[in-house]
Amino acid sequence: MGKRTALLVGGGRVAARKLRTLREAGARVRVVAPAVLPAIREQEAPGAVTIRIGGYETADLDGVALVVAATDDPAVNRRVAAEAGERGLLVSVADQPEVGDCHFPALLRRGGLEIAVATGGRCPALAAEVRDAIADVIGNDYADLVEQLAADREKLLTEGNGTTYNKELLRTKARRLIAELSAPKDIS
Repeated sequence: MGKRTALLVGGGRVAARKLRTLREAGARVRVVAPAVLPAIREQEAPGAVTIRIGGYETADLDGVALVVAATDDPAVNRRVAAEAGERGLLVSVADQPEVGDCHFPALLRRGGLEIAVATGGRCPALAAEVRDAIADVIGNDYADLVEQLAADREKLLTEGNGTTYNKELLRTKARRLIAELSAPKDIS
């Protein structure tokens, strides 16, 4: 998301999770809620996360690129979504994904490797379970794999080798390294 600003309407557990995701994406976030959990307050930082205690107002949409409605009041979430939609803003609605036009996938991160699992907002619990199943297979060794292959890629690019050659070389090495990570370990 770069340094674009997102509006997060809500101050509870769901909003706290969405705030973490937005921050990890590099967004500046404005939080608006009548009250916020300590987990949200702890993330407040100048230029990164600002919090306004109070109810949602249409003017809260000014200057944002993305809106996340995560209150415990479905009527407020629908109002936020409708007003954001009228302005052509992307909007995610936590309790009514079909009302919004973007969704948050369940993410698995291993260093620079990110694996997203989504159900189009239809069943976030399933996406989270699939992500957790993948986490049992994709361990932290994959973070090192990303760094190793990224360094190899950079070296190939600076040497000026052709892109088709680079792609095939890196894909072959990636397959070999993944096979090594996936091979049963001899524990004798």
